[in-house]
Amino acid sequence: MIERYAKQPFRFFSCMELREVLGKRAVDVPRLLELIEEAPADSIYYHTYSYYLRHAYTQQLYSNDFANWIALYAQDRVLGERLGVLDPFEFSDIEQLRGEILSIMADHLNHSTVVTRCIVSEPFEFIRSHVIEIPLGLEATTLGEFYDALAIVEVGAVYNHVCEARMRKKPRSADFADWLAWEEGLGLQDLASKVEQAARLGLSLEGMRNKILRLCDQELTRQRAS
Repeated sequence: MIERYAKQPFRFFSCMELREVLGKRAVDVPRLLELIEEAPADSIYYHTYSYYLRHAYTQQLYSNDFANWIALYAQDRVLGERLGVLDPFEFSDIEQLRGEILSIMADHLNHSTVVTRCIVSEPFEFIRSHVIEIPLGLEATTLGEFYDALAIVEVGAVYNHVCEARMRKKPRSADFADWLAWEEGLGLQDLASKVEQAARLGLSLEGMRNKILRLCDQELTRQRAS
């Protein structure tokens, strides 16, 4: 087996969130819809994609704040379930995701036979976050080194290099899948395609890490046998 070496190593960075409360609150579902429509993109990002960072090891009832609040506090399980099955990674940008959320909510409210302006005890608080990268001093130039580093890095690095890198359009060298596919990286197109799908399986961040590790292990086993 001839081991592949990347021309540009992969450098691991973790991340942390600085949160900002926007002072926008919804006490019923119609008001929530109005505020989702006008909220800054960073707030929609926080309540959907960043949800994975706040629940890194286990998934809650649904994988976004909107669905959970609607189901638990607004007592609308039907709408909660409709929003809860949305996979944010199926959308190419925040505005596409926002549009789908608004469409689902508007359709539900238009066809609902229950009173929608039921004021809840726990308002929905809109928050935005600013993500700060933290260098970990780890890098990889081979798939084996990548596997070993990924197995031990803090889970914030998984979020940074899967969710944050992809949705905030960071350089391709910061995205696991892009680096694996990139000719300046390892040029492993098939593995990269599988790794990219790992974020679309309804997994927690720890689940994503374990899935990517299994895929890399399978590729390493294949390389050793060839």
